[in-house]
Amino acid sequence: MVLLAVFALGVWAQASGIVPAILKYREDIVYLARQHMMLVAISGGIAIAIGVPLGIVIARSRLPLLGAAIGQVINLGTTIPTLAILALAMTVLGLGTPSALFGLVVLTLLPVMLNTVAGLKSVPAPLIEAARGMGMTGAQILLKVELPNAMFVILAGIRTALAINVGTVPLAFLIGGGGLGELIFTGIDLMEPGLLLAGAVPTALLAVLVDIIVGQLQFWLVPRGVNPLR
Repeated sequence: MVLLAVFALGVWAQASGIVPAILKYREDIVYLARQHMMLVAISGGIAIAIGVPLGIVIARSRLPLLGAAIGQVINLGTTIPTLAILALAMTVLGLGTPSALFGLVVLTLLPVMLNTVAGLKSVPAPLIEAARGMGMTGAQILLKVELPNAMFVILAGIRTALAINVGTVPLAFLIGGGGLGELIFTGIDLMEPGLLLAGAVPTALLAVLVDIIVGQLQFWLVPRGVNPLR
């Protein structure tokens, strides 16, 4: 049924002239899609590099107030509208890619951190006690017991965060960050549907592609015994 729906949608798009209108800008699409994915890769990588260790610190902290304080600070950052975060970054860092990356990292950080905390806290206490009884150190327990059991939830957070990231990157164009937003907002300004769709459709496809790739990593990297998908 899904394949039939996709086929029917493709036939309709071709017949309605949408596909030719989009393909007219194919060179711009390829060039800007590379910028788009570069922003996603860099900001997503930074968010993962910060969010996972931060989540580990919060989950394993013996000071509950510290974890709560860090969580509230990050929550506060995500309640601010995306455009406001980008505007704030622009006033500090100026126009261009650095401001865009800062805003994207802030928006991507929360799902990664929260899922890391949730995954580590979901590890059964008897497993940790058994590992401690076997003489494992704290680092060994983290690497050999907690992280393998929490990896499915952590990757779910990364999957969500990257999908959000791909959909938010078009706003980077507003502060000179580049990406497919250039086609979207130019199409809006010129009231040109073909130009708008030339940016919107590839953005949606990239979001689906990133979700599929991370989903496959989630399927194959998480051990069978703790992977509900296998």
